[in-house]
Amino acid sequence: MKFNWGTGIVLAFILFISFILYFVIRMSTDDSNKHELVTKDYYRQELAYQKEIDAEKNAVAMNAQVKVTASEEGILIEFPERFEPEKITGKVSLYRPSNRHLDVNFPISLSNTHLLIPDSQLVDGRWDITIEWQYKGNSFLHKEKLRY
Repeated sequence: MKFNWGTGIVLAFILFISFILYFVIRMSTDDSNKHELVTKDYYRQELAYQKEIDAEKNAVAMNAQVKVTASEEGILIEFPERFEPEKITGKVSLYRPSNRHLDVNFPISLSNTHLLIPDSQLVDGRWDITIEWQYKGNSFLHKEKLRY
């Protein structure tokens, strides 16, 4: 068989395609690469995204921002003092991007204007905090990334 330009180009294509297929197969079968959606019901949450936008705008318009701080005792969430704490309902979601098994939801049940998430339920690192709360028929939303 004579080796010419045509044979070289065909061999180059075959080697390139083999190289690409090797990496595709390797990456799709490797257990160290987690190929999963951010949350289990990602598409359902995406459809409800406009409600989140409206709740965030509502919080800004009514000056109902929540203050989130990390302390040695845990994560302290302070609600506006002008609202009656007993009438505030909702939930606090802590999402851990690196490990979904650490994700936690806390219901909001207040007797004063702040909520403390204890240190014993948290691991050091980055947390995405979502606070969905209602007060007298108005919905509010606060999202924040926090390094604990």
